[in-house]
Amino acid sequence: MPHIVIQCFPGRTEEQKKQCAEKIADVVADTLGCKTSSVSVAITDVPEEEWKEKVWDKQIVPELTNLYKKPGYTCE
Repeated sequence: MPHIVIQCFPGRTEEQKKQCAEKIADVVADTLGCKTSSVSVAITDVPEEEWKEKVWDKQIVPELTNLYKKPGYTCE
């Protein structure tokens, strides 16, 4: 508890992904009042041409009411 999943276009280095995961774990632990050792972060690359099908249609649109930070773009 908690587990964070990040999906993004390819192009980030492993070092960038590690830094991102560490910073997110720190913020989540601080904000939600848990230990950083309780936080897990997964980062998955999704090619741009697959974004609408794999992320937008299957994960963003069905969860719009649960999103606390909504995207500032659409995939129409």
